[in-house]
Amino acid sequence: MPKKVAKVRDKWKLKSWVTVTASTSFGNAPIARVPLTDVEKPSGRVIETTLYDILKQDPQHYAFKLFFQIDRVEGETAHTIFKGHEYSREFLRSLIRRGSSMADFIRDYTTKDGYVVRVYCTALSQGKMNSSKKHDLRVMMDKVISEKASGMNYEGFAQELVLQKVASDVYNEAKKITHLRHVGVRKSKLISRPDQKRAEPLAPLAA
Repeated sequence: MPKKVAKVRDKWKLKSWVTVTASTSFGNAPIARVPLTDVEKPSGRVIETTLYDILKQDPQHYAFKLFFQIDRVEGETAHTIFKGHEYSREFLRSLIRRGSSMADFIRDYTTKDGYVVRVYCTALSQGKMNSSKKHDLRVMMDKVISEKASGMNYEGFAQELVLQKVASDVYNEAKKITHLRHVGVRKSKLISRPDQKRAEPLAPLAA
């Protein structure tokens, strides 16, 4: 009696393709088409894109990498939350020059609607900075970013972080302290949501 040959299931046919959209702060723009094996359990998957892929305006926006986490699937659309952003390595390296100093500041902030966001802000001077000026810059960065975060909801704050509007506000205050050639929020990261247990906050970067 001939032996029965087991049927091979095509795993790709079992997958459902969905369109992943950016979060509300970025206009729910489509950013990817991905296969899901279980549309009931898509949460946690992170999709990477660039600011240029969303806005399609300035080629320099390729230097900004954005991360969105799938939150829920409705029909053929996967909705996301903004998980953070960062400068590309190439762009960050291009900013560093001899003869200048850098003041880096990292701290967690809570938005008006209870989201905790880790913000990495960087200021690069035209010349050398002493430790006193670096300290003053960090104090000022903390004050400006704290006021912005506490007065905005998460979606609005995330948009202003990526589009460097927060960095612009920091620069307007920082230029009173020393001559700067670049101020930017080089990275942001969502630490917790209001419905999640909050992790231990990150202490400010030492002066």
